[in-house]
Amino acid sequence: MIRKILAILTLTILAACATPPPPIGPDGKPLPQIYRISNSDTADIQFRMLDGVNALRAAAGASQVKLSSELTAAAATHSQDMSLQNRPWHFGSDGSSPLDRVLRVGYAGQLMGENISETYETELETLSAWMSEPDTRSVILDTRASDMGFAWFQEDNGKIWWTLILGG
Repeated sequence: MIRKILAILTLTILAACATPPPPIGPDGKPLPQIYRISNSDTADIQFRMLDGVNALRAAAGASQVKLSSELTAAAATHSQDMSLQNRPWHFGSDGSSPLDRVLRVGYAGQLMGENISETYETELETLSAWMSEPDTRSVILDTRASDMGFAWFQEDNGKIWWTLILGG
């Protein structure tokens, strides 16, 4: 009898510790969870993206890229500007193009391309989405690229504006 009570008590405690399933949307898929980024996460996120990009480039036979502070500065500026404009697009609120932004930060190389995203997803989920589209995949796998800039801006509601810039 005591064993049964202990077994029931143990199962009750374990059930209370279990995490509830994520809420499900009308499409039957889990609703997105907010991916919160703190200032202390910056280096980890940038290096996860760099490692992910380099793994994909290696699989495609392209050389590795290195993180560029200039391209990252241009990416950070554009991520915040997209948030202010409330639209993901390649032009700044001042009419600047990706090339203009790269020149402004003093990058000595050539712009290869820019990928942008407005999402609540992580950096690696965003990289996966970019790889699923021919235009954004071609930026990531451009064999001429040697440098990468990567930054984001997260709004209070959790929305993240990602920008990836490749140069060479």
